Amino acid sequence: MAVSPCLSVNDQKKHWWLSNRKVVDKYIKDARSLIATHEQSEIVSALNLLDAALAISPRFEVALELKARSLLYLRRFKDVANLLQDYIPSLKMSGDDSGSVSSDNSSQHLSRERIKLLPSNNSSSDSPGRDPSLKCFSISELKKKVMAGLWKNCEKEGQWRYLVLGQACCHLGLMEDAMVLLQTGKRLASAAFRRESVCRSDDSFSFPNSITTLDISGTTAPPSMPPRNPTFFSESENISQLLSHIKLLIRRRTAAIAALDAGLFSEAIRHFSKIVDGRRPAPQSFLAECYMQRAFAYKAAGRIAESISDCNKTLALDPTCIQALDTRASLLETIRCLPDCLHDLEYLKLLYNTIFRDRKLPGPAWKRHYVRYREIPGKLCALTTKIQQLKQRVASGETGNVDYYALIGLRRGCSRSELDRAHLLLCLRHKPDKATNFIERCELADERDLDSIKDRAKMSALLLYRLLQKGYSSVMSTIMDEEAAEKQRKKATAALQAAQAAAIQVQQTQHSNPKPEHETSPVSSCNNNSKNTTSNSNTNVFQGVFCRDLTVVGNLLSQVGFNRPLTVKYEALSC
Repeated sequence: MAVSPCLSVNDQKKHWWLSNRKVVDKYIKDARSLIATHEQSEIVSALNLLDAALAISPRFEVALELKARSLLYLRRFKDVANLLQDYIPSLKMSGDDSGSVSSDNSSQHLSRERIKLLPSNNSSSDSPGRDPSLKCFSISELKKKVMAGLWKNCEKEGQWRYLVLGQACCHLGLMEDAMVLLQTGKRLASAAFRRESVCRSDDSFSFPNSITTLDISGTTAPPSMPPRNPTFFSESENISQLLSHIKLLIRRRTAAIAALDAGLFSEAIRHFSKIVDGRRPAPQSFLAECYMQRAFAYKAAGRIAESISDCNKTLALDPTCIQALDTRASLLETIRCLPDCLHDLEYLKLLYNTIFRDRKLPGPAWKRHYVRYREIPGKLCALTTKIQQLKQRVASGETGNVDYYALIGLRRGCSRSELDRAHLLLCLRHKPDKATNFIERCELADERDLDSIKDRAKMSALLLYRLLQKGYSSVMSTIMDEEAAEKQRKKATAALQAAQAAAIQVQQTQHSNPKPEHETSPVSSCNNNSKNTTSNSNTNVFQGVFCRDLTVVGNLLSQVGFNRPLTVKYEALSC
């Protein structure tokens, strides 16, 4: 069904404008028939025909619309943005700060006229078929035209750019641009539909049974009959749902950034988590930005492992994110993991050199960056100095002094149970097997990047998991050494207390049995010692003899008469 772009010899003999117009119309007709099949292979063939038509007539509006809608149907959102990048609202504010100084970049030479999505068309009154003579006309018809506007010019002015470019910007993560474009396109489409209803006569509202539904090409009806679009309401409903989703994401991100600026880090983390863990997938670029912002919140809250993990996810989705590389390098330097920090800084330096070579920031012109091109020279000088300092520290032998307590989020002197609990939670969150689960909640701008994103996510997650395992082993060995030292200290304390108790007991024994003051001969001292030992051993014997003698003395006293009763003076008892 495709037509060769080459013109035959007979066609070249005709007037160039007539032959080109016929060729372009032939391409458009064939492209419409291919697009009507709704098959990807046929739509790709239609794109080739549309490219040939645009090569002949670059400003042909119908060919541009067909190509943009075909690319949107094939989910090639980057190609749609590149095709219509002059009409993205955010590029109007970029100006000289968009990062490119190349003369080949058309986004740097945007004018106010090119920014306008719907240019004014003042040539309607000078149409070639207009008869300058006065004619009788109906007041009611004039009123209808004035109230509804010239609906014929609505299609020429390119209202389709709002809806097509708005959907592409939404899938590319340009949420503010998408909201502005879709709201404006929806409002203009509703106004055009109202104008179309007013333009119709009372009898034209009874639609015939044979109405051909419009495909994604948006075919136009003959001039004698107003265009009818049965799919207007379904398209409007889809745009409304997309707008509500965009507003929800923007609202949550705004709340999270406000909490982060106010110092409420846990609240910011909660809002960002709602975005990245939502039921409906979010665009890739928007999700990478949210992961980057949540990494800032985790870093401010002191949760270094979670912050490094979010930086890894950001770099998996966007390998040229300067903020993510800088943040991860600073986190690794905080825990004194100097080799990995040096690796990130070297990659960042390579990225800066690439920007200088290409004279523009990485990515297309519509990509949003948080660094300006004019800031790159100063950042590169500071980065070079920092790399030299880190190399000197690595050469001096500081590579083995990693602060694993800060990585895991524990205080020094923590218990074994606290370490096991923190390690278990970190392993469940950052297990390499779950490293690619976040991609399921991500709407990729290009499905061909899926494998590379998974590889980057797995590699960075594996490095972080190994670092956590090494930190667990190091902290556990430190805790075991502290426990062994504590046991040894307790044993020494118990032995010291036992020795002190024995010394006190010996002193009490010496006080109860004092030694004689004068010194005796060795023989006498030995005899005294032997006597003391025998006296100590025969204490019970002496006690029994004393009791027996006391009984004998009592019997003798009773026999002598010493047990006679004594006279008691009771007067003395009264006092």
